[in-house]
Amino acid sequence: MTKRYAVASVAAVVAILAGSAYFAFFGGASDAFAECRASKVVAGEGSIGGPFTLVDGNGNSVSDREVLNKPSLLYFGYTFCPDICPLDVLRNAEAAVALDSKGYDVAPVFVTVDPERDTPEVVSDFAANMHPKMIGLTGSLEQVKKAADAYKVFFKRHQNDDEFYLVDHTTFTYLVLPEHGFVEFFRRNDSPDELAKRASCFIDYAT
Repeated sequence: MTKRYAVASVAAVVAILAGSAYFAFFGGASDAFAECRASKVVAGEGSIGGPFTLVDGNGNSVSDREVLNKPSLLYFGYTFCPDICPLDVLRNAEAAVALDSKGYDVAPVFVTVDPERDTPEVVSDFAANMHPKMIGLTGSLEQVKKAADAYKVFFKRHQNDDEFYLVDHTTFTYLVLPEHGFVEFFRRNDSPDELAKRASCFIDYAT
């Protein structure tokens, strides 16, 4: 990882699972993915997921349809995060490698919640350092907030003026499938192998 990711040092980011309050119980015979589901908390008031427009690592405007056009592991975080985000994103990258080895084409997707520091170049470098297929996305604060709101992601910048400020945020990883949208989330303590196994089950049932 390059220097720009090492500058946010000692303070630990708060792992916020806020947003789970938006989820409601789901299951039963109508759940096409019931055999794959490890959690009961998968759908919310209204729907989880939705349209967004963000900016990719090349500075191009992209829509959710263009980005989430294959099974995707979607994570919201920021590159200056001192510990939690790099570990979560690396876990997603390792799961994608495991899935690829079994013939599943899955894209890890990283959306920053810190667009002020995370320019297209920064998210592009961060994603490339994690996984060759990883897509890094940024945008204006309004664009980022719209995408985060769609996935019930909470984030809040700490109110200090120095360049090493932290951002509290939800730490779920979302599995999004073409034609189905959001189908499941994964917690921080899910291992790469466990995530890959569950994700492959959803992909199998979707085809």
